[in-house]
Amino acid sequence: MNNELLEALNILEKEKDISKETLLEAIENSLLTACKNHFGKSDNIKVDMNPETCEYHVYAEKTVVEEVEDDVTQISLGNAKMIDSKYELGDIVNIEVKSKEFGRIATQNAKNVILQKIREEERKVLFDQYYEKEKDVVTGIVQRYVGKNISINLGKVDAILSENEQIKGEVFQPTERIKLYILEVKSTSKGPKILVSRTHPELVKRLFESEVTEVKEGIVEIKSISREAGSRTKIAVWSNDPDVDPVGACVGLNGVRVNAIVNELRGEKIDIINWSDNAAMLIENALSPAKVISVIADAEEKTAKVVVPDYQLSLAIGKEGQNARLAARLTGFKIDIKSETQAREAGDFMDYENDYEEYDEYEEGAYEEDGYAEPSGDENSSDYEELPEGEEFSGYEGSSGEEESSDYEALAADSYEEQSNE
Repeated sequence: MNNELLEALNILEKEKDISKETLLEAIENSLLTACKNHFGKSDNIKVDMNPETCEYHVYAEKTVVEEVEDDVTQISLGNAKMIDSKYELGDIVNIEVKSKEFGRIATQNAKNVILQKIREEERKVLFDQYYEKEKDVVTGIVQRYVGKNISINLGKVDAILSENEQIKGEVFQPTERIKLYILEVKSTSKGPKILVSRTHPELVKRLFESEVTEVKEGIVEIKSISREAGSRTKIAVWSNDPDVDPVGACVGLNGVRVNAIVNELRGEKIDIINWSDNAAMLIENALSPAKVISVIADAEEKTAKVVVPDYQLSLAIGKEGQNARLAARLTGFKIDIKSETQAREAGDFMDYENDYEEYDEYEEGAYEEDGYAEPSGDENSSDYEELPEGEEFSGYEGSSGEEESSDYEALAADSYEEQSNE
């Protein structure tokens, strides 16, 4: 019997990940429950159990008295002398209780106590296991649709992908494997309740950590991220190693790294830009793939005025304002975008040359003849001394932000054509 019990405990410990000590404690409590049901009380019951061999004995502690008033807690002096002649009045005698003597009800109750403890420990183990994965990405298998929600199997427990956390337009088939971000793990009487998401911005961040070694090791940091799930995501990256290009590391050779994430997100576009401590430069990068003429950023008010070429206005704003909206979330600035013509009419444009015609025709040194020094994009440059304190300027870098963005030229052209058609 002891060998069978020991083997059963070892199997439970291995399969359910429940410690043997916990199971032995459950057995001890079940024996106490059985004694209480059998004798009516268990205050004087003592269980002696060997954890190595699982051999156990149950004793009832009885006090030696002249006249017995309670058979459960007392024993007569004569009966005590029959056990051992050394016993005297007031001594405590340990009388072994045979579990075989328990009735059917007491035995059933003892069994229920053990099963209940096993279920509780199993729920606790599962909760602890998935609680450690909270705010992380896991792979799940689609089970079935429950109304508009989806039941996802995570291995030992099912999770719920609610309608609000689903990407609009995504349809899954049973047995399909998908990546999910664990939002929250709750402990309930029926086991852990796990809420997962496909729309959370952190999902993209965790996917980059799994795909890009430099991000996982901390060489490349994802400083900021903004996302409209199913459509577009912008992330700003920074490298702690000057020899490592953060954008290139995230894109990968021939785009293999970013494409793996795009495929997992069912074609969601991802813009990767360089992070900059200069707010104006960061905003310029964030508006990629649109070209920017100038940016004046107020760090205190968290506002920025951006001027773009006339033909780039729709691209800078994006479809239904998406590009500007994502850039604002990414940088934390309220961005006011105007075309060059609108800026000139409003008097917001810093006019470097009256006969300025086309942004693309700008050449290095072209405006020095009339005494207008070429802006360098350096916030400490004397060209910008007239700016109010706390404001930063970025303009006429000769760069459209394309060097600092992972967007391909084809993507920019497609986006511009799409805006023109609108």
